[in-house]
Amino acid sequence: AGADRVTQAAFDRAGIIRVRGLAELFDAAETLARFKPLDKARVGIITNGGGAGVLAVDQLSDCGGELAALSVETFARLDRVLPPTWSKANPVDIIGDANADRYSASVEIIANEPGVDALLILNCPTGLASPLQAASAIAVLTENGAINGKPVLACWLGEKTARQGREVLQEAGVASFETPAAAAAAVSYLSDWSRSQKALLRVPPRHAPNVVSGLHTALTVLRQAAGEGRSMLSELEAKTVISAYGIAVPETILARSAEEAAQAAGKLLKTSAKVAVKLTSKTLTHKSDIGGVILDVETTDDARRAAQLIEERVRKHAPSAEISGFAVQTMIIRKRARELILGVSQDPVFGPVLLFGAGGTAVEVIDDTCVALAPIDEAIALELIGRTRVGKLLAGYRDTKPADRAAIAQALCALSQMVVDLPCIKSVDINPLLADDAGVIALDARIEFEPELVEQKGPHPGLAIRPYPSGWENKIAAGGGEYLLRPIKPSDVSLYPDFVAKVSPDDIRLRFLAPRRVFSSEMLMRLTQLDYDREMAFVALDSQTGALAGIGRLSSDPDKSEAEFGLLVRTDLQGRGLGWALLRQVIEYAKADGIRMIEGIVLNENSNMLTMCREFGFTVSPAGDEPGLSNVSLILFPDRVELD
Repeated sequence: AGADRVTQAAFDRAGIIRVRGLAELFDAAETLARFKPLDKARVGIITNGGGAGVLAVDQLSDCGGELAALSVETFARLDRVLPPTWSKANPVDIIGDANADRYSASVEIIANEPGVDALLILNCPTGLASPLQAASAIAVLTENGAINGKPVLACWLGEKTARQGREVLQEAGVASFETPAAAAAAVSYLSDWSRSQKALLRVPPRHAPNVVSGLHTALTVLRQAAGEGRSMLSELEAKTVISAYGIAVPETILARSAEEAAQAAGKLLKTSAKVAVKLTSKTLTHKSDIGGVILDVETTDDARRAAQLIEERVRKHAPSAEISGFAVQTMIIRKRARELILGVSQDPVFGPVLLFGAGGTAVEVIDDTCVALAPIDEAIALELIGRTRVGKLLAGYRDTKPADRAAIAQALCALSQMVVDLPCIKSVDINPLLADDAGVIALDARIEFEPELVEQKGPHPGLAIRPYPSGWENKIAAGGGEYLLRPIKPSDVSLYPDFVAKVSPDDIRLRFLAPRRVFSSEMLMRLTQLDYDREMAFVALDSQTGALAGIGRLSSDPDKSEAEFGLLVRTDLQGRGLGWALLRQVIEYAKADGIRMIEGIVLNENSNMLTMCREFGFTVSPAGDEPGLSNVSLILFPDRVELD
């Protein structure tokens, strides 16, 4: 899990499109400023030069773009307006002598294809037709940079008349680029931006749904290991921990000697055709490097000899290593299963990082892995799987059935939950995790932890993305109605327009200390997309309609010394106790979060707010040299000294 890949994973979760150079930065800015994001970016390419089309397709593929599949009807329409030698495929090569009329007819047809979301139009300089006239023909069809509502991106190669053509296109609002590759990359920005903004709306919960909580079992194992002065769990201990979180493992028996290994094999061979014998050591973690794993053991005598052979190999290659015993486990034989790797590492900047990819002993050589920041949910897990090459193999091919992707995603979510619950976890290596149509099972596991952090409670303080604090949800009765009080979610941005419309201008002024007519979409996103670390907001939702009735907000200093609060209740719902309930929720949360003092600034004419603050025990005082304003403050931890 390299640092650059972790940075990319952080960008993905933060809604950031990454560009590699200054030219790409300007291209991305121009494209996103001109057009709305696209959920899909199926591209139809029209070109008078086959080579330029190929360059565009190559870049589109590298960027994860999609070439549109054209319908039979579209092919028939193109046949009627193009020479017989046209490409008969997308990219639509309309041949080097294409004039303005041919460009116009082809573009109109592709723009009307239902399977096309964006048009990429290319022009290569030839001595047979005018680039300027072709550009003028496209400009006539274009309205605000789009044809039939579909974004148009163009690349006119060459100088002189080509440059004039680019100027005509730009005047018509068409985004124009210097190379086919740059134009193709720009198309991907539209879909990437849409995908990145959707990522912002995902807030994995504190407790992942359908994931078994193995916290008690895991703590028992970790405490025992920490008490022995160890920072590494044995294979059996690591499997106990991941099994507690619902990740399946083979039946395993710990043997202290070769003779016990034979006895353990005898028990397992009653229900299994073969067993595996593995080294168990508190000092050696990569057993296969020294021959510490012997597979396909069929008899008790073979198990005894396997244990003896492993001991000989250890004494030869690592004489100072400690041998704790031997793990004898049922051999899992799934001939068509894929070997995967699941892992956890700690990044110094972004905290816990999850890894998924192709596993086995050659994992470093194959280098087919992707990473994501914890915590994750099932949707993020499935995306992570899809970004790897092995993810495509898991979809099935020829006579191999598709693997159970839901089970793989569930294992990733379980690993994510374990990391959130246990801040002491330093690294995890589950390799291999076998996956096929029957599900998943972990054949080996390795867990490293920090003994001094075993008793530290979750969620993990190093999480760059805080999980949704679902424990702060409750229902209240107010004014004859029932309301749900819960932490705000990014998706609540859709509730704001109706809420703001039902708040009077005077109430807006009292809340924001100044008149405000417009709440931009950017501001609403900023109000709803919180990190749940230094910022928190609670919404009151009508239990019947789901409508937003009120908001309580808290924003603290990094050291949790002070936090500013604010309240706003819909004008037609005031006087029912919603403001009281929201303020009480804010205060309780501030106490639980260890905030020393909460404060706010209130207009003196806002008598209702000042009265409520006094009833909660706030101190009300003049706001310095600001006439008409009061400071309200409530000290929650009087014994704590204020930090300078």
